[in-house]
Amino acid sequence: MNRFVAAERALRSAAPHRLVEAVRDVLCAEYGATSAELYLADYALVQLQEVHATDGRAESVPARGSTAGRAFGSQEPYTEDLTGGRVRLHLPVTVRGDRLGVLIVTMPSADGADGALDELADIAQVLGHEIVVADRDTDLYMRARRADRLTLAAEMQWQLLPGRSCAGPEYAVGAQLEPAYAIHGDNFDWSADAERLMVYVTNGMGEGIEASLLTNLGINALRNARRAGLSIEDQAALADQAVFAQYRGESYISVLLVDLELRTGRLSVVDAGSPRMLRLRGRTVTPVDLEAQLPLGMFEETDYVAHEVDLAPGDRLLFVSDGVYAVCAPGGEEYGERSLARAIVSTSLLPAAEVPRAVLRELSGHRGATEPADDALVVCLDWFGPPEVA
Repeated sequence: MNRFVAAERALRSAAPHRLVEAVRDVLCAEYGATSAELYLADYALVQLQEVHATDGRAESVPARGSTAGRAFGSQEPYTEDLTGGRVRLHLPVTVRGDRLGVLIVTMPSADGADGALDELADIAQVLGHEIVVADRDTDLYMRARRADRLTLAAEMQWQLLPGRSCAGPEYAVGAQLEPAYAIHGDNFDWSADAERLMVYVTNGMGEGIEASLLTNLGINALRNARRAGLSIEDQAALADQAVFAQYRGESYISVLLVDLELRTGRLSVVDAGSPRMLRLRGRTVTPVDLEAQLPLGMFEETDYVAHEVDLAPGDRLLFVSDGVYAVCAPGGEEYGERSLARAIVSTSLLPAAEVPRAVLRELSGHRGATEPADDALVVCLDWFGPPEVA
């Protein structure tokens, strides 16, 4: 049995809460590593938090400006030289484009590290897949992601999310919510198959638990309709009925439903509320005008119509909630589409997974030191074009 297979088998047979110990043991035994530690990104994407099997105080490093943060941001292994000829490898832990964290492995020599780097990077990816599976059976990794305590409403919202990024040959998606530890009703969801990518961007009504319950109902109603193979117009109509049946029009949910045909770039959009959509083509940002329709659950049996948009390869779409474009500076100036366009252009060289956090940092600078008064949600979608035929 070769050593990579031994590492893969050790991870797949380990108890869910013992993945870090399992990868450490096999890397030391098979690759000569002297240590291995796992750091996971916190909910706000500000810190990388060390995973400990016990409740002891774990270390953390900045997700930007640190050696581990460099690997996390670039999604490339980074080698750090240590004393005595030793090296420390920082290996991204990512699952289908969703950036989970960094595996840090210390090797006794640069030569041994260089020869094993590709295999060690692959082991970090296997570890990521096992963490996703293990999350069903243990809270260890979810606890490790917390730099602060989540409110109950935020706990419910994060459990509803599919991830914070995903990627395929034709597309890449990234998303982030703020305030990460106290969000209320904003949410996002996506699902991809061989032919299409569907994305929901949700701006929930209300605050606290009530907002989370409303969003939970709306998202699950949309998923139920989507998994039945219905069009986005029918998904919106059935979710509208579900929300109205529960709240009788007293509460409703604003959603932007997006259906992207991956081969052609043809986009169908149902605008059922307030999330905004902007397109970056080259260096030009253009608001995408859509037919405004009623939020889900406002009235009984509302019919919805999809608006068609054609994308060009390389186009980037940004979806934002009113907690972004309507935020005011201390002097009362609204952030607005002009400032948002500048932020989109300034982040144009970043991958989709990094754009939402970067835009939210720009927004924080506009808002000043005050805590956000409303949820802020940014989703970035890149369409690269149809895959090349070999």
